[in-house]
Amino acid sequence: MDLGLNGRVAVVAAASKGLGRAVAEELSREGAHVAICARTPGTLAETAAQITKSTGREVFHQALDVTDSTAVAAFVAVVEARFGRTDICVTNSGGPPSNTFKNTKPEDWRSAVDQLLMSTVFFARETLPRMQKNKWGRLITITSSAVKQPVDGLLLSNSVRAAVTGLARTLANEYAADGITVNNVCPGYTRTARLDGLASTISARTGAKPEDVFASWEREIPAGRLGTPQEFAAVVTFLASERASYVTGASIAVDGGLVRSLL
Repeated sequence: MDLGLNGRVAVVAAASKGLGRAVAEELSREGAHVAICARTPGTLAETAAQITKSTGREVFHQALDVTDSTAVAAFVAVVEARFGRTDICVTNSGGPPSNTFKNTKPEDWRSAVDQLLMSTVFFARETLPRMQKNKWGRLITITSSAVKQPVDGLLLSNSVRAAVTGLARTLANEYAADGITVNNVCPGYTRTARLDGLASTISARTGAKPEDVFASWEREIPAGRLGTPQEFAAVVTFLASERASYVTGASIAVDGGLVRSLL
């Protein structure tokens, strides 16, 4: 299947590792010009080099904090100047720490809002007008299965990612007539460093071994296993493609059947 991504220009946030990296690599493999950002310059440069080596396509990279609106604006402007357009934006950020409501401080809430919601707002503000000018675009947010079925211990993620979902659903309505689709993709338990960290946190709190934590997650999943970043990236890449032109306003779970809701 030709996804129609050859020559498209894609911005992928927080793409030095994990799901963001997998998405950037899959888009590059499909022929898109990819620009990635993340906070750590060394790791980001290494990722860009590795994607270039595996796909044969140069990857532009720039270190920044996605919660810094000025830095996001400058990054998108540089991408536009370099490639002449912006077609696809995949928003992403690290997840907030696991905690209970009682132990979560007001500053933790503010940090989570900046990290998850405002970073999405910043990228949307910069990329949507550019897509609108070209009458074609794809805005895709990487959220979590927690927006469909809350995950125990992930208070901040459960709460604030739901706001991201509401934002994206509203933007889908506002920009559909301009040839722009806006969708959320909701990963379930996917084997990344983030999940390793969560297992360690649960292990420290409960005394369970990390491997037992992973086994308990696998028992929750009808597929009987964790997902891979590549499986997740394949869904995002399809939504970014020409073939997905009539899919908008959706929140699509990539979770091996974990979420039991009908919608």
